[in-house]
Amino acid sequence: PLTHLVKWLYRLSMLQAPYVFFQNKDDLEFFLENKLVKPSQAILVPGSGVDLIRFKITLRATGPYASPDCVTFLLLARLLWEKGVGEYIDAARHLKKKHKNVRFLLLGQLDVANPAAITKAKIEQWQSEEIIDYLGKTDDVRPYIEAADCIVLPSYYREGTPRSLLEAAASAKPIITTDSIGCRDTVENGVTGLLCEPRNAEDLADKMEKMLMMSEDQRQTMGLKGRVKMEQEFDERIVIEKYLTIINELNRSEYRSK
Repeated sequence: PLTHLVKWLYRLSMLQAPYVFFQNKDDLEFFLENKLVKPSQAILVPGSGVDLIRFKITLRATGPYASPDCVTFLLLARLLWEKGVGEYIDAARHLKKKHKNVRFLLLGQLDVANPAAITKAKIEQWQSEEIIDYLGKTDDVRPYIEAADCIVLPSYYREGTPRSLLEAAASAKPIITTDSIGCRDTVENGVTGLLCEPRNAEDLADKMEKMLMMSEDQRQTMGLKGRVKMEQEFDERIVIEKYLTIINELNRSEYRSK
């Protein structure tokens, strides 16, 4: 009953909207299949886009957070279970038993007001087990992305298009994320990164181990192809231009109607 109510409210709220923007294909198709919007209303944009000037190509892990002796994985997200943090920890625990040259970073705000939030006590426990290095929160993710060899987001949350993955790819870092809504759009599996099954720590560990066993050149090649994908599909100028085109069209039609 709740699902029917929510669908009805969506349909009602967007009935008079000239256009409705979607940030991934799955959401657009869902709304069309359920007749929540008309095909003439639906417009697909590549997420919020990414600033390709601010996020520059960084092939090697650099900066104060880098570790030259290790392959460094980084998860940056709001610290919610649905972002796949638990699976990341389980995979890290497994890989640390097998490999010495690997390091796992966690960056993000503790969202204490959210019932799905990971507690400070849990973070401290993982640190005491020496599974992860928790880096706290930041207003500038660039130094942390630059310090990593691979960015991981094993989210099973219904994403739009995760900005962290766009920023990672724009920085020429290979990505590991889930084959799920929003996330899969950011990666060409086996080309710019790797896709894993949602809620599957074992499969995530397998993909992370594949990344770990690659040469530095192979990871850099993946990262550079990810940068090209961002330039061709996710440049924020593409998104802005699309919005401006629609706004100008609506302004012209409103002017004509007067």
